[in-house]
Amino acid sequence: MSLFKGAGVAIITPFHADGSINYDKLDELIDFHCENSTDSIIICGTTGESSTLTEEEHMDCIKFTIEHTKKRIPVIAGTGSNCTRTAMEMSKEAAEAGADGVLLVTPYYNKATQDGLFSHYKAVADEAKIPVILYSVKSRTGMNIEPATVARLVNEVDNIVGIKEASGDISQISRIMQMTEGRVDLYSGNDDQILPLLALGAKGVISVLSNIAPKETHDICEKFFAADLEGSRALQFKVLPLVEKLFCEVNPIPVKKAMNLMGMEVGGLRMPLTEMTEKNAAGLARAMTDFGIKLV
Repeated sequence: MSLFKGAGVAIITPFHADGSINYDKLDELIDFHCENSTDSIIICGTTGESSTLTEEEHMDCIKFTIEHTKKRIPVIAGTGSNCTRTAMEMSKEAAEAGADGVLLVTPYYNKATQDGLFSHYKAVADEAKIPVILYSVKSRTGMNIEPATVARLVNEVDNIVGIKEASGDISQISRIMQMTEGRVDLYSGNDDQILPLLALGAKGVISVLSNIAPKETHDICEKFFAADLEGSRALQFKVLPLVEKLFCEVNPIPVKKAMNLMGMEVGGLRMPLTEMTEKNAAGLARAMTDFGIKLV
């Protein structure tokens, strides 16, 4: 059974001016998504600046989100690490706290072999015991999960049930679905490729765009599932200019800027991420206005 179907938000982590986590704002964002058609919350993924959270902050965020979501929609915890033991410990703790599943980014910097990736993911999944979604994003980690490795993991580890694919390589993604015979729940990791991956059998998207346009992102998926291909395609095309601006600087710099432009007051970023340039911010604001998003 799928963890979720539709649009899951790769939710940002809001900060106070002093850089501490703003839990009151996180509570507001959780309610916002539960009330605006988001199908799942993915907390402490890379969009949530997990790499600059301490382990204590990381787990506190996950537990807070599980508690405050109150089972309204599934909560998937980002518990990936380039240290297998750390990923095992955080995944087990997230499971004990009530997470519906975990999202595990490929170990970054270490550059494991494909056998190493298999061993890493199997060890973490065995410890977590709850459903696991693999996360392949070579542009950020330097590591690709090859289709044969995905198929081996899905075939041999019962609770590895999904993959967030952000390689952008449609041929690779097609091979994953072909080699797994569709037994893996595929989620697009790129907001500009939601519809193409749905056509390959994806269950939905784990989305940055959903932070500012949750209903439209949900509807791209929902219209496809309802056999309204024309409607889904029209929405996918509509979001493209906005998505382009959301990734004109490294994620999550633009999406946090966008949320602040909307008056959501989610705070700044943790170094080494820095504020968006004025030129890019102006382009983002124009794209948001053209899309129909009201700015403060």
